[in-house]
Amino acid sequence: MPSLSGDDQAMTVPEDPRLHPRLRIRIRFGGDDFIGPGKAELLERIAATGSIAAAARDMGMSYKRAWMIVETLNAMFDTPLVDSARGGPGKGGATLTPRGRDVLAEYQAIEAAALDNNRDRLLRLQSWLRGSESGQRD
Repeated sequence: MPSLSGDDQAMTVPEDPRLHPRLRIRIRFGGDDFIGPGKAELLERIAATGSIAAAARDMGMSYKRAWMIVETLNAMFDTPLVDSARGGPGKGGATLTPRGRDVLAEYQAIEAAALDNNRDRLLRLQSWLRGSESGQRD
């Protein structure tokens, strides 16, 4: 993110999100079983915070909703993805199981490979956007 220097402080200028196209991948396994960016982000935040409640807060999601997603993920795979312990502050917590870390890593690898393999196509699509810097139109 570019930064402009002022007299006493730096001001951060947000970049135009259209400058960096991204992919959001949802993988459907059949029936209601799928994993997508929301579930992957929840797993990432649980791993980072050690807490389902903190992960939910970070995402602006209710604890109940986050817990339901964790239960869905745990039931969907051959072994649970999240291990949680009840308790209050300092006693509870949540961690990704080895399978949870593997599932998250594979999902992230699929996203990265899709982006790498389609970078030229994404940039071409981006160049056709109204107001793009390249100005190319078809």
